[in-house]
Amino acid sequence: MATSKKPSRKSSTVTEVAELWPGIDAQFRLIIVAAMRSKQLVRGATARIEPDPLRRRNTSIALEEVKRGLVTFKIFDADQVTDQVAE
Repeated sequence: MATSKKPSRKSSTVTEVAELWPGIDAQFRLIIVAAMRSKQLVRGATARIEPDPLRRRNTSIALEEVKRGLVTFKIFDADQVTDQVAE
């Protein structure tokens, strides 16, 4: 009986995110950054790319901007955030 060897979904996804998306180290971070950028676009921010006629939705534009590295974001350390809030 032959068994198929499928690559695990988790390992392939993590590899794809790290290789294709500059600065994005996890799929969750990609979702959060793209969602925040999409909200900015909904509120009237100017797109940083020329929208593709087939992909005019804010979420598609936001994902493409993140993929090209046009959206800047900062990763905070949980300890630093806690210290700043306590002060």
